[in-house]
Amino acid sequence: MREIKAEQITDVVARLCVEANKTLPDSLTECISCSYEAEENTLPKSIMGDLLENLDCAKKMNIPICQDTGMAVIFVEVGQDVHITGDFEDAVNEGVRKGYTDGLLRKSIVGDPLERVNTNDNTPAVIHTRLVSGDKIKITVAPKGFGSENMSRMKMFTPSATKEDIMNFVVETVKLAGGNPCPPIVLGVGIGGDFESCALLAKTALCRDVNERNPKELYAQMEADLLEKINATNIGPQGFGGKTTALAVNIETAATHIAGLPVAVNVGCHVTRHKTEIL
Repeated sequence: MREIKAEQITDVVARLCVEANKTLPDSLTECISCSYEAEENTLPKSIMGDLLENLDCAKKMNIPICQDTGMAVIFVEVGQDVHITGDFEDAVNEGVRKGYTDGLLRKSIVGDPLERVNTNDNTPAVIHTRLVSGDKIKITVAPKGFGSENMSRMKMFTPSATKEDIMNFVVETVKLAGGNPCPPIVLGVGIGGDFESCALLAKTALCRDVNERNPKELYAQMEADLLEKINATNIGPQGFGGKTTALAVNIETAATHIAGLPVAVNVGCHVTRHKTEIL
């Protein structure tokens, strides 16, 4: 049995909160750069250039990529051969508190949805924990801004729904969002499970590398087809028209009930951030 101190978890979460908010995954930066080259008209090309300049300035000035440093969403895979000394969830929230305070990140969380009083330390985090084999802990911090989160949708389809029905729903979601989620966007799509697990699938999909396709050919083709359809909407960078409305579409699936077909679309902006470390 391997022992990991709660303080170690706090330190990792704090560091990842800061790093995730200041640097994008290399593959996403490369995707934005390729989209800049692909744009032909002056305005969308200029906007894509501004996005790249923003990423570069954030790195040089050591500041967040976006003013909305997000709600801290934490995915944790805990090996069953690990013993954590101390309170796990307290350790994660202390890491968020430390990261957002010491890292001078904007604190955006209110303690009650109707009373709207800021907690002033960006806690509590949203924590998703899985027990897995092994003696390690894998921590992924995915700060989620709400300009894009607010554009997300879910629908409980019946089993008679076709692949085309699902794709139309995803494209409709993008059209309804327009320029609000700061396109170009990354889409996480969950298909299957039940009401709450479908939404989690969509959120998890946003943490997948944008260059990695679904391992099942059916869904890999849907990802490609959806990306093509979405980029044909001409919403474009920041909603001003152009070829690049989405940078990637990631689909995750799960088993579901014979009477249901849930579909969730979680919208991520062009700074779809996530950072992972293994203890």
